Amino acid sequence: MQIQVNAGHHIEAREALVARVSADLSSALARISDHITRIEVHLSDENGDKNGQHDHRCTLEARLERRQPVAVTHHAATLDLSVSGATSKLLRVIDSQLGRLEDRRRADDTRPAEI
Repeated sequence: MQIQVNAGHHIEAREALVARVSADLSSALARISDHITRIEVHLSDENGDKNGQHDHRCTLEARLERRQPVAVTHHAATLDLSVSGATSKLLRVIDSQLGRLEDRRRADDTRPAEI
């Protein structure tokens, strides 16, 4: 699973930030990482230098094997909280899609063979 981190104008994409975000995502998505080829992380501070309640945004776009890309966005007061919230949303979406795929496979396995 490849992770690419992009930061907006008001966020300094220091190596420490990129490493922390990559490590957090790798850890959180470890159990489903076989299904993910790449994740693009987009971090932004919507208000720039001004403080705001939910002005940090994290958008995650996951490229899944043999499936359409999935994207989620989360707004929070800090970058860490926005990454954490977006990661939770992404896990739920991917689990849902993979669960539906598994349900279809089980249904196909239990159908009687046509004669």
